[in-house]
Amino acid sequence: MKKLKNKLFYVYSLIFYLILVFIFVILSDLFLKPTADSFAISNFAANKMISLDVMEIVIDDFTDQKYLFKTQGKDMTADILDYFYTYAKPKVVALDMTFTSVNNNLSAEDKKCVDIISKMNNLVSGFSPEYVYNDEDAQMLVDFEKNHALNVKLNTKFGKSQFNGVKSASDILRNSTKHYGSVYFDSEFVFDNINIIRIKDAYYPSLAFKTYLLANNTNEIVINDDYISVPKTGLKFKYKYDKGIFLSPIRYYHFPSKMAGYESNYSHWSMSASRILDTYKALKSGVTPENSPQRYAPKNNDLIDPAMFKDKIIFIGTNISGENADLLRTPIQNSHPGVDIHATVFDNFQNNTLLNETGINVTALLIALLCIPAFILIVRTTFIRGILFLFLLDILYLTVVFTLAWNGILTSYSTPLVCQFVTAVFGYTFKFLSESRNKEKIKQAMGKYISQDVMKNVVKNIDDLQLGGKRAVVTVLFSDIRGFTSLSEKMPAEEVSMILNEYFGQMEPIITKYNGVINKFIGDAVMAIFGEPIQDINHPQNAVKCAYEMLKKVEYLREKWLFEGKPRIEIGVGINTGEAFIGNIGTDTRMEYTVIGDTVNLASRIEGYNKVYKTNLLVSSTTYNYISDIADVIKIKEVQIRGKSKKMDIYEVLRIDGLKK
Repeated sequence: MKKLKNKLFYVYSLIFYLILVFIFVILSDLFLKPTADSFAISNFAANKMISLDVMEIVIDDFTDQKYLFKTQGKDMTADILDYFYTYAKPKVVALDMTFTSVNNNLSAEDKKCVDIISKMNNLVSGFSPEYVYNDEDAQMLVDFEKNHALNVKLNTKFGKSQFNGVKSASDILRNSTKHYGSVYFDSEFVFDNINIIRIKDAYYPSLAFKTYLLANNTNEIVINDDYISVPKTGLKFKYKYDKGIFLSPIRYYHFPSKMAGYESNYSHWSMSASRILDTYKALKSGVTPENSPQRYAPKNNDLIDPAMFKDKIIFIGTNISGENADLLRTPIQNSHPGVDIHATVFDNFQNNTLLNETGINVTALLIALLCIPAFILIVRTTFIRGILFLFLLDILYLTVVFTLAWNGILTSYSTPLVCQFVTAVFGYTFKFLSESRNKEKIKQAMGKYISQDVMKNVVKNIDDLQLGGKRAVVTVLFSDIRGFTSLSEKMPAEEVSMILNEYFGQMEPIITKYNGVINKFIGDAVMAIFGEPIQDINHPQNAVKCAYEMLKKVEYLREKWLFEGKPRIEIGVGINTGEAFIGNIGTDTRMEYTVIGDTVNLASRIEGYNKVYKTNLLVSSTTYNYISDIADVIKIKEVQIRGKSKKMDIYEVLRIDGLKK
């Protein structure tokens, strides 16, 4: 039965732990999506070289100061686009702007912008999805889907999208734009890129994804349960779906401190749009670049040779300081220019360097590999060894995690580590409770061999256990069953054992009641100590009262056993008070807490005289001096005690005040 209880204790503890871990993982998934490990792993995975065919034209503060972009933005944008249309001839131009302020009543600068956009077949312009659906925009949405939605082969099903429309500019501008890509960002998804937006039942690419598709002259994709693929190029990447958003983790690139002599705060080759506008004005006025600049490090005073952009992928966007700055939080930096993110995502597609995230199964496996060995070692080893093991296990685990990240496979390392921490807390708590439980069992078991009070004293001084002790005045009580030897010879051993067990079971509570401590059972005899280790200034009186009550209890047992057909018993008790040695004797590996000295020997001798004088309770003269005012006695003079040269007086106790025999 006890073994079954022990097993159930371990089983219940394990179930409780598993529930804790399960709750933690669920809460982590719900509330801790962007965690610190995403930063660490994403930074570690930023180990690939950028594509030199991707370039960024940034409309920065210098451009705004020189060309007043904030007030003449569409006019300046038209000039930049015309530079690439007329002179540079790149493969694709991706424009990170939406032009929602353009309406059907075109101003001069609006018309200039629309005209150049309508000419560019290689231009991808940005758009933003709308949460609200307007009935008056129904036909517009039908036309937008017809002209700009992806050609999707769908092999799975998705839930309802949060998007129902498109934030649209004028019909003229919309009809003039050949290609659109979404520039929608959600601050909740700072570590993943939104590659596809679902509006109602149509699918639209992001600006970077559309740029990739256009660069490869395709608009067809396949969406399965776990992957999005482009049949023409063989590109295949995993995704997560969330209310109309298709997300994939992207590999960021560290900003080059120097790239062929060119310092930059962007991951790809970048240039201020003011340089393009300067060159455009010069080219329009008939001036050509005097010197061909270095391909990736043009000097600030050089005009830009359009040939350097031929067949390149150009991303155009803003990075102007102010409250409307196009800056987003990424693992690389807290304020990352949006145009650089688009260029990075395109580079991921073009070079197939998108990261892959492991699923819940791998996370569960990692949790098991971290937690199960940790729990076993914590329970079975010392604290220091357990901590050292956890440290080494974590080093190995992090090595694996970051090696996977280096190779483009992301897994959350914080959740398994926190689960391991929960395991450690639970394991050490479990170990503490188990050890406390075992110690309590040991105390209870040992308390059946030695006194509970001695056991408490040992536990109290557990760190100072040693041989030795002290001298103290104590009262020693010996009791013995008369004629027990001859009695045991006539009865089976099992029956003798039963009688003794019942007898001792009745005596022990009485001794405890009067602050006595049973030092040992010697066959049918009991040796008890009063005054140590339980401090009691009235130990002589309590010892005599205890003996008196023991005799009364024997009278009860005698009548009971006679009725049960068991033999009649008598006991004799001897008590002596005096100085004795109290403490531990034995060896360093085996000790016994006991009392030794002449006081003990005399108590034993006095108990033996009960047989001589046909008495039941005898005390020494020393003890009598302490109980004379509470006891009626008969003095037995000049008794020759074995081992003593002089005769001494002993006393038979007849009655104790307040106690009736």
